[in-house]
Amino acid sequence: MALDIAALAGEVPGLLRYARTLAGPDEAEDLVQETVARALARADTFRGDSAVATWLHRILHNLAVDSSRRRREVAGGDLLEEAEDDSRFATTWAQGSWTVDSHRVVERAETAEELRDALARLPFIYRSAVVLHDAEGMTAPEVAQVQRIGLAAAKQRIRRGRMLLVTALAGGVERRQALQGVPGRCWDARVLVSDYLDGQLVQRDRRVVEQHLAICPTCPPLYAGLVSATAALGRMRDPDTVVPPTLAERIAALTSAAD
Repeated sequence: MALDIAALAGEVPGLLRYARTLAGPDEAEDLVQETVARALARADTFRGDSAVATWLHRILHNLAVDSSRRRREVAGGDLLEEAEDDSRFATTWAQGSWTVDSHRVVERAETAEELRDALARLPFIYRSAVVLHDAEGMTAPEVAQVQRIGLAAAKQRIRRGRMLLVTALAGGVERRQALQGVPGRCWDARVLVSDYLDGQLVQRDRRVVEQHLAICPTCPPLYAGLVSATAALGRMRDPDTVVPPTLAERIAALTSAAD
């Protein structure tokens, strides 16, 4: 079955909505562009076993997983962990005495910024599942196809994603109080911090990162760890490294064959 290019183009808005819940605005656009590029390059592999939307979201999901793993290594991974800690989860919904202020949750859920902030604090796999199911209207089997997991696992991720989202919405006030007066959002600062270290940010973005790190109660330890790890890697660069003779011979053979 040939891929319908018009159908592909029609899925771009949905792909962008999904991408924006998984990454920052600029990276979301890059993810969509790369998804479309890969889909076009692999058009002959599309067999129609799933809907075009499911196939495209699977490509984007895989790209986002790779990207999240890279960011996790840079930013500490608290926003993008691959699995929810069961003991932490058990302290909330699993306790019969735990509840939330429903009016507060409803109010925040109706505010786009509050909802995006709460989604950003969900572990990646649950955020992806609940957005695919509840925002993009996919069925649980389609979510399973996108994430390449079994149906039971997909249903569990949707269920936990919803619970975790309510938990995040319920705790919004406390989080805002802790971050009151902090310039910029943690997500924005953590996305920019690697380029900040490399001196690749424009002055405006540099100020955002610096002002955020000067006040934020949670990001400075991540930044300090990043600086330390980066410096340690730099010390691994040894200008006096000696190439073993056997390796030198192999390289010489390769270069000679290429001439």
